[in-house]
Amino acid sequence: MERGNVTTPFGRRAMTLGMLASQIAACDIPPERSIDKWKLFRSVCEAKTVIGVSDRSLAVLNALLSFYPAAELSRETGLVVFPSNAQLSLRAHGMAGTTLRRHLACLVEAGLILRRDSPNGKRYARRARNGAVGEAFGFDLSPLVSRAEEFKTAAAELAAEKQHLRLMRERLSLHRRDVAKLLELICETAPEGDWQAHHSRFEELAAPLPRNASAADFEALCEMLAQLRDDLANQLEKLLNLRKTDTNDRQNGCHKQNSHPDSRSESEPGLGKGQEAFSPERQMLTADLAMPQARPTAALTTNEPERPVSLAVPPLRVAGLGREIPLPVVLNACPQIADYGPRGRIESWKDLLTAAIVVRTMLNVSADAYDEACHVLGYENAATVIACILERADRISSPGGYLRDLTQRARRQAFSIAPMVGALTRARRTVLPMAS
Repeated sequence: MERGNVTTPFGRRAMTLGMLASQIAACDIPPERSIDKWKLFRSVCEAKTVIGVSDRSLAVLNALLSFYPAAELSRETGLVVFPSNAQLSLRAHGMAGTTLRRHLACLVEAGLILRRDSPNGKRYARRARNGAVGEAFGFDLSPLVSRAEEFKTAAAELAAEKQHLRLMRERLSLHRRDVAKLLELICETAPEGDWQAHHSRFEELAAPLPRNASAADFEALCEMLAQLRDDLANQLEKLLNLRKTDTNDRQNGCHKQNSHPDSRSESEPGLGKGQEAFSPERQMLTADLAMPQARPTAALTTNEPERPVSLAVPPLRVAGLGREIPLPVVLNACPQIADYGPRGRIESWKDLLTAAIVVRTMLNVSADAYDEACHVLGYENAATVIACILERADRISSPGGYLRDLTQRARRQAFSIAPMVGALTRARRTVLPMAS
């Protein structure tokens, strides 16, 4: 049977208090307790930094466990293994003898195994007449069984710390990305503002951390980046509210009240009863007849004397400050813009203006280009053009340049929104029967 009393090491090795404490703890193992040796070895590997052993020492421990015949470590079957140094070296992947002895001493010092030395220092076992192992001298694996819960708890704590550190790294990456893109957006939306302090703060917080940084370092940095992100989000919200206020003021500033309520004319063609349906071709024809080029022809059909032509350059007319296309027609030709409206739908011109600002930012159209389009075309018509550009975004390489070109053409009175909306409407009418 395995000896349960305290033994001292062979030769010149001195007895220590740690060895004594390990032997006393090993004697307190209940006989019926058994633990899977490979699951226990995995817990020891996961908690090696807490235990204080290296991977080479764990390779020697793995070799010692391979000499234990059963899969479960139990006091009833004995916990002493007695391999020779030659066999132990082979199972430790050919480790040199001096290295093997050094790592065995590390395992003893860490309290993972005990030495059960024979009188002459050799490792062997005395067997009974029935072949069972009686008294064995070698390495005792009892400390692994007695400290199994300790190893399992340490491994779980280390795994939780690694998971927390990984989450902090992911959160830090997300905060850095959010702040960088919000800074880019706020500089593009309000370039006249002084954002240098925010840039300097972000560059300071975006500096790389040391490789051995702790989770507390990541938490502190994430908190500072979150505060900077909230500040930028508040500034952008103020700018957005200011733009909405300006849009409402300009939209309501030119209101005209009809003093004849019984009049059959409607504010938008094609929406009232008894009126002709809206046609982009009819709108374009009306615009062509209103152009200055049609006036000389009309003058030839009258008897009035021809007026002298003035050499002064007439002032440029700001094209179409009124709504050129009804809102239902715009939404029918450009259905994608509805996804960017408040609550995922567009019910009024105000919703379309809000969605156009979002789409303008998404298409990388600068604020200057959009403001110029609003000044020349009007807010509703500029939002309509943005909706048309969104429908053909896959075919337009530079939406911002395309919008500037349309604005310049509108200044020269060479652009009308009706043909653009009409082309999109005809394209949808062509695609829908094919899809059905």
